[in-house]
Amino acid sequence: MSSHRPVSHSFQLPQVVAQLRLSREETHKIRHLGRVRELPSREALEEVLKGVFAALFPTHYGRSDLTDESIDYFVGSVLSVALNTLSEQIRRGLYFSSNSNLEEEATFDALAEKLTTQFASELPAIRALIVSDIRAAMSGDPAATSVSEILLCYPGVSAAIHYRIAHALYELGTPLLARFISEIAHSKTGVDIHPGAKIGEGFFIDHGTGVVIGQTAILGKNVRLYQAVTLGAKRFPEDDEGNLIKGADRHPILEDDVVIYAGATVLGRITIGARSTIGGNVWLTRSVPPDSNISQAQTLGH
Repeated sequence: MSSHRPVSHSFQLPQVVAQLRLSREETHKIRHLGRVRELPSREALEEVLKGVFAALFPTHYGRSDLTDESIDYFVGSVLSVALNTLSEQIRRGLYFSSNSNLEEEATFDALAEKLTTQFASELPAIRALIVSDIRAAMSGDPAATSVSEILLCYPGVSAAIHYRIAHALYELGTPLLARFISEIAHSKTGVDIHPGAKIGEGFFIDHGTGVVIGQTAILGKNVRLYQAVTLGAKRFPEDDEGNLIKGADRHPILEDDVVIYAGATVLGRITIGARSTIGGNVWLTRSVPPDSNISQAQTLGH
């Protein structure tokens, strides 16, 4: 029996590698701060999230056999691993903070440890917000039968938990890591919440898929959104040279107790007054006063 030996081909690899180096180093160079460095790892951040989720809700995201005697040990153990990993990822992410430069590189280890310690101290407050979101889901969805069902089966609640963690890191000055976490949530749940958005307690996304919330959106307490809702920008302001102005307030403000139904699109720096209801598939580009009830039949633009 004869064996077939694969033919070796060069595919002109030396030339291709040389051309890619030329593109990377000279003709199309986009490297941040001009040099190679270790990037934050999505895989490492996913492990961090597993640990933080388990610490926040040990029997739901950790181990179901925990007892009163073992639960604190378990929480301490998973947090120790998660926070050590997070500190290294924060160190790597500091290279991409807007105020970072290579002259500060020697301080990154200490700064990463400091920021991780601050994040850890905020975990009880983060959990309190998440519990308010769970309660909002329980009271807002007649199909919800238990807290366990909500924690384990509701993509909107999962997205909210990811957002609460990402927002805390964003506020601490680690925007790249926060965006990594928001994208992990996006890929898992279909919900895209920028970690810079400000969202009050009692937040609930029913069904979830297709919801988009922009960077400068502000949501008050007890806001409820349904699937395919967009809180986006109407236009993107530019500077004198035609470059987009970063960080400008361009997304909606939703006051307390606002409900927005499926498929609605709310654009621009407008205010939706408290206790208002925005109907399904509405396109809204103007502010509305408190207690409004907006439907498709009304004129919604300027």
